[in-house]
Amino acid sequence: MNDLPNIIDSHFQAPDTDSLFDATPSQHPPRILLLYGSLRKRSFSRLVVEEAARLLRAMGAEARIFDPHGLPLPDAEDASHPKVAELRELAQWAEGMVWCSPERHGAMSGIMKAQIDWIPLALGGVRPTQGKTLAVMQVCGGSQSFNTVNQLRVLGRWMRMLTIPNQSSVPKAFLEFDDDDRMKPSPFYDRIVDVMEELMKFTWLIRDRSHYLTDRYSERKESAEEVSKRVNQRAM
Repeated sequence: MNDLPNIIDSHFQAPDTDSLFDATPSQHPPRILLLYGSLRKRSFSRLVVEEAARLLRAMGAEARIFDPHGLPLPDAEDASHPKVAELRELAQWAEGMVWCSPERHGAMSGIMKAQIDWIPLALGGVRPTQGKTLAVMQVCGGSQSFNTVNQLRVLGRWMRMLTIPNQSSVPKAFLEFDDDDRMKPSPFYDRIVDVMEELMKFTWLIRDRSHYLTDRYSERKESAEEVSKRVNQRAM
């Protein structure tokens, strides 16, 4: 390592295919958490999420939808609040997520952002979202837009999630559902099928390898330095 004087040899690991592909495949159904971003009685982001959950179950997943009713604003309550605790438990349970928000004033809804804000980057020493898959979708009241899915991608990256390439944006969502609140056949419905199919594939591919994929030199080095610091403090 003479050419890399800034590297600590004991924490440097060159990625290798043996470590990447030696994981024993899990046998349980992929666990997918779905979040939607509106409290309206006829919420189109909720209806899209319900359609997505039906598709995921048909593809072999265990899908759970979080109901944001009663979730307090971030920092208005502490983490012991029942709805906050429920959301955080689901975030830990999930191996992948679907986020779907309406677009309001060119951005995701406050309801959507509040849910993501309540999911911490670290919880009891564990990052509840790191290395998990994510699909992003949005519904629009007017013409098609991609502002919200683009913002959700930024948040997914911040939460250290692996956001799949495909996405869904449903324009004039009020025209896309029948009187029974089921989505009508259309290219927009087909795109949701595509997104859920891709999410399942990426979740199968990643869930048994997420620990290896998210293992980082900087964190191995930092952990070692913290241990050394603790040991040195005891010796003082």
